[in-house]
Amino acid sequence: MTTAVIEIENLRKTFRAWHRPERVALDGFDMRVERGQVHGFLGPNGSGKTTTLRTLLGLVRPDGGRMSILGAQAPRELPAVAPRFGAIVESPQFYGNFTGRRTLRLLATAGGVPPGRVEEVLTQVGLRDRGDQRVKAYSLGMKQRLAVASALLKKPELLILDEPANGLDPAGIREMRDLMRTLREAGVTVLLSSHILAEIEQICDSVTIISRGRRVLAGPVAQVLSRFDSGRFRVRAGDLAAAAAVLTEAGQRVETQPDHLVVSGVADGALIAETLGRREVWVTELTPLAPDLESVFLTLTGTTPTPDRPLQVDDSVRPGAPPGSVDLGPTGSEVPA
Repeated sequence: MTTAVIEIENLRKTFRAWHRPERVALDGFDMRVERGQVHGFLGPNGSGKTTTLRTLLGLVRPDGGRMSILGAQAPRELPAVAPRFGAIVESPQFYGNFTGRRTLRLLATAGGVPPGRVEEVLTQVGLRDRGDQRVKAYSLGMKQRLAVASALLKKPELLILDEPANGLDPAGIREMRDLMRTLREAGVTVLLSSHILAEIEQICDSVTIISRGRRVLAGPVAQVLSRFDSGRFRVRAGDLAAAAAVLTEAGQRVETQPDHLVVSGVADGALIAETLGRREVWVTELTPLAPDLESVFLTLTGTTPTPDRPLQVDDSVRPGAPPGSVDLGPTGSEVPA
């Protein structure tokens, strides 16, 4: 059985201020990250992702709950394990007049890291050729890479990253993806918070989805996807425009592509063929589309643009489960949280 490197149980946090209503940021949140995995942490803006990470790292005081990193209770015992993990939360800040290389050398000296490690991490994040450029001339994406490099200086067992692909172009995102895979192969556990769901689906072994301060789903990516029927179908017909008109008139959600339609929210594909057949529009292809992480995320968090959906919950999975919580377990089985 794998060992959890991060455990969060029943974490609660409410922000209070005299000039505004109190805000519940975390409402009994749970998360478990297994050793050797890249674990995706997903949630819409304001869902509690960054508050969770800041609380885990001792930057915010929780109202209740239990947390541990690498077996040490957080935040009380964090100094004992601090050399074993690296973290980047929110936008990185560096002194603009220093070069990237000098910045890392100073951090290495302060942390007792051998100077040769600086060149290794610059190479890892693709900044070796730009190491002598001043940080103030770096793009946002380059600053993100520099931040990752700083977190890698100690050769951490665990890396906690909050939106590391922010500001990266497609090539930079691919490099970050390759870096995450390299780290996993080297035995580093990565907790990765990101809004780029296609990247999470490609990189991560498992995910936790948070909404309104509560966990709504957790488990291996493959099992998360297999649990959901997307209700989406690719449709081709002899008269595509007529097919789109008929299905729209029947109340279906239709997305028109150059050579096909995507029909969403259909429980049974036979209904599409029947609806079109009654109007003598003949189907030439009717293919169910596999769910992706984006569609699962939008459904669970209630953020699907059209139509407007409430938060979807499933209390039938585990008797006594917290409302809205689905835990598929480390192997996809339904287990107690």
